[in-house]
Amino acid sequence: MCEANAYFKKNGTQTLIMEAVDKVEPDEDGIRLVSIFGEQKFVKGHIHSLSLVDHKVFIAPA
Repeated sequence: MCEANAYFKKNGTQTLIMEAVDKVEPDEDGIRLVSIFGEQKFVKGHIHSLSLVDHKVFIAPA
């Protein structure tokens, strides 16, 4: 499968936000994450980096 896991990345540590993320939708106030199961979360922050081979999305908290 092609879904990823989303993590907060701060001071060199990674904290899992959501597994099996299918959609990452940025807007002015943060990022909306949607899983393959329909679960949704809105987090305040911006995309720090992506590791496509490892299926990881790193978000820097606001």
